[in-house]
Amino acid sequence: MKDRLAAIEDRIARACARAGRPRESVTLIAVSKTFSAAAIEEAYALGLREFGESYVQEFEAKRPAIANAREARYHLIGHLQSNKARKAAELFQSIQTVDGVKLARKLADTGAALRVMIEVKLSNEESKHGASPEELGAIVEAVRASPCLTLEGLMTIPPYSSDPETARPYFSKLRDLAARYSLESLSMGMSGDFEVAIEEGATHIRVGTALFGERVYS
Repeated sequence: MKDRLAAIEDRIARACARAGRPRESVTLIAVSKTFSAAAIEEAYALGLREFGESYVQEFEAKRPAIANAREARYHLIGHLQSNKARKAAELFQSIQTVDGVKLARKLADTGAALRVMIEVKLSNEESKHGASPEELGAIVEAVRASPCLTLEGLMTIPPYSSDPETARPYFSKLRDLAARYSLESLSMGMSGDFEVAIEEGATHIRVGTALFGERVYS
């Protein structure tokens, strides 16, 4: 993992240099979904502090085993059903996948101090979640109406492609939408396309397989 992290950091640095940005402007989120608590501990020992998980129940099971990673921050980056909002608010410091007014209000009702991103669906893929650009204004308003929620920015997942350049228009569109609502943070870009995302303004990149290795799904 140490070598893989070094390779990722080199890719980030090169992309930041091309974009004329400082390395510090990009937060690396280690996507640890499906990986063990031991893998999280190894990444933590290498200096990583931001981790992304997709499933509330999976992370709930792992959480006790990583109690010593006291400086770690955990981001929910998978789809969140509103009936799991309270449990998610207990486990995570950041929810990146708010996709509706109902969910925003459910999170607000927990009273937990949460950092929030709104997931925007910019493709026609049925498997993708997220709010449409037309729904965005109402969700922004709902999040900003809550004193315990801090709206950081927007998040998206473009359609998968082996060519990272195909993601560029989606990243560019998300940046434009964020500017419309005066939002500074953009969570976009994964293992295969995060350099393009950085060039288009990503402030948070979500990297899993490039760091932890290929996932094995049971």
